[in-house]
Amino acid sequence: MIPLSPSDPDAAARRELFHHRTFATALLVLMAALTLCAYGIPVDMWPSEYTRALLGAAAKAGFVGGIADWFAVTALFRRPLGLPIPHTAIIPRQKERLGLALGRFVATHVFTEKDIAAMLAKLDLPSILHRFLADPAASKPLAFTLAGMLPKVLATVEDGRARRVVARMVPRILGGTGASKLITRALHGLVDGGRHQEVFGFILAQLKQLIASREDALRTAIEERVREQGGRLVGWALGASIARRVLATLTTELDKMGPDGSELREAFDEWVRREIRRMEEDPARAAELGAAVRGVVAHETVQAWIWDIWARLRVSLEADAARPNGRTMAYLEDAIGSLGAMLESDPAARARVDAAAEGVVRTLLPSAQAGLSAFIAQVVASWDAATVVERLELRVGKDLQFVRVNGTLVGFLVGGALYAALRAAFGSSGL
Repeated sequence: MIPLSPSDPDAAARRELFHHRTFATALLVLMAALTLCAYGIPVDMWPSEYTRALLGAAAKAGFVGGIADWFAVTALFRRPLGLPIPHTAIIPRQKERLGLALGRFVATHVFTEKDIAAMLAKLDLPSILHRFLADPAASKPLAFTLAGMLPKVLATVEDGRARRVVARMVPRILGGTGASKLITRALHGLVDGGRHQEVFGFILAQLKQLIASREDALRTAIEERVREQGGRLVGWALGASIARRVLATLTTELDKMGPDGSELREAFDEWVRREIRRMEEDPARAAELGAAVRGVVAHETVQAWIWDIWARLRVSLEADAARPNGRTMAYLEDAIGSLGAMLESDPAARARVDAAAEGVVRTLLPSAQAGLSAFIAQVVASWDAATVVERLELRVGKDLQFVRVNGTLVGFLVGGALYAALRAAFGSSGL
């Protein structure tokens, strides 16, 4: 019995290999003993000469078959009897090539897209994500981690290159084909709620205030215009009177445009609704609106205003993200929980997760296969020859000992059968 360390993880394999190797060797020794008996024991001590000859032929064939298979099995791992026989010790001498072949085999025949897709289907990735996201013990730390990453994410926008990219992309996005839809949706909300009349009323109030504050200047301008058109005499006689009447009429009309309605307010309401319909139905009008928005957003003053708002918003977001009970944490926790619930109840969302996982596999698989093949080859090449031999022999040695046993038994049976057939065909004189 070979000594085995209780801490050796391969102790059971070593013990099993020892037992099978001992049995195969014992069977080979038995064949050798039977051969010696067939030649060493006198003929008169056998039941018949035929029995002695048959057993001797079978034992010799069994011994030769056992020796041949012992040589073949041993030549895989080491030199038989330490002799420098060509094409022996194949594994330790060719371990680099075997490592490359093993790596290619695993990468191309085991680690395949079809097998990985089947494994992902069995894993049911959407259910795993749902259980993870629905567990408060997991979702809360995840929300905390995301909140902690928020300042770094926001800081990347302040990077010079990112800032230039955003400055170019925002006008294109806001001025694209979706800009008109966004604006018309917002205008619909204003008109349906009557807010456009509030805006119109604000404009009228500002206009009245402007007229009141610039009344003298406006009167002087009207008088000068009358003199230019009617001459000095008409301007001297009627200019002041016409200016007062014009300003009085304008103020009176503005006062009539109260919140209860007027012809001008109704006309403004009709004009706004007509323009909304044009933006929805007329592609040329939508394109004009997009170009106008693009021009406004691309203006340096507007961009400076947007970046100022962004800077203030960023400070608020970072301060709120640092609070464990802030709105950012609450929003992230709710979003994570909602995502988990959606993965449980929405088949389309589950299908998108599966499709995304398969897409990632298809994208990364070629490089992963190459990396896995190279890794296996590198690991095998880094082993010393004794380690390679030991590990492979522990894994396949038992089956190889059965090869020795089968070779010995088959040789024994075939040798005996061949002797019997030849003896029957040619008699004792033919042998």
